[in-house]
Amino acid sequence: MPDIHIERNHTLGIAGARAVAHKWIAQVEQEFGLECVYTQGDGRDVATFTRAGIDGTVEVTESTFTLDATLGFLFSSFSEMIEQKITRSLDAMLQSPRGRSRLA
Repeated sequence: MPDIHIERNHTLGIAGARAVAHKWIAQVEQEFGLECVYTQGDGRDVATFTRAGIDGTVEVTESTFTLDATLGFLFSSFSEMIEQKITRSLDAMLQSPRGRSRLA
């Protein structure tokens, strides 16, 4: 069971969702030092991310973003703060002019 689970519905379609996902990945790579690998599929993409103490996935579809992250011992005490920061970042990107969306 992941320590952090965030799911958002959107109306961007797969192309718009991919654009937001790539923007979010670039941000977390720089801000948190995560190593990310993005795998594009037919209607469903998966980004995996990792660094010492955290790893997880972001699943991107034409109508949802789903993030699951598992935190190591040192980061687990900060899980609420990390989740809030990720949520704010993702929500802001989904609501930006390029990613107009209604959140669930």
